[in-house]
Amino acid sequence: MRGFLLARSVRATAGHVVRFAFRTRLTGAENIPAGGAILAGNHVSYLDPILLWCASPRPVHFMAKRELWESRVIAWGLPRLWAFPVSRGEPDRTAIMTAADLLNAGELVGVFPEGHRSADGAASMGEAHGGAAFIALRAGVPIVPIAFVGTEKVWPRGARCPRPGRTFIHVGKPLFPMDVLREGKRKQRVEEITAQLMKRIADLLDEARGAVS
Repeated sequence: MRGFLLARSVRATAGHVVRFAFRTRLTGAENIPAGGAILAGNHVSYLDPILLWCASPRPVHFMAKRELWESRVIAWGLPRLWAFPVSRGEPDRTAIMTAADLLNAGELVGVFPEGHRSADGAASMGEAHGGAAFIALRAGVPIVPIAFVGTEKVWPRGARCPRPGRTFIHVGKPLFPMDVLREGKRKQRVEEITAQLMKRIADLLDEARGAVS
């Protein structure tokens, strides 16, 4: 694991405060493998990456939209908190290579296949991008589906600040891209892996909502 003293300190201190403040419960942590893996979840709130960053049993590196680097303060802090920039809406070879290098080094990389926050909390195949599948194939690592529940109520779209509430993070069993559609062109494999991933996230969401209702 890379040094990142600031990130380690924040996780060990403020990370616990954040989890306590939003009463975050994480289940299925045993499904996160020991080596490199992509953590991919539905995206409903700004809290999603923050809570997973704080609650994951292992450090998570997140892709963050490149626009955030326009602020000098944020541009200084994000790389020290295990984040790296990605250009949305276009293939970003630098971000892909950064993610692959981290995964090959045995790290966890967090992504949101939909690329933006959804309005209803559902995992939509129609909104999903193939980046997670493409990177997983390139690095030869599994993708772990994640379901976030409650974050859309604690920090809903349009709200300037979060509010008190309970949040849940449910981790599903890994999807191994190398076992999906072994033959065919890479584009076909990426599409099939993405479809299976989004179905797993949707199923996990249904299970999670049933368990917490």
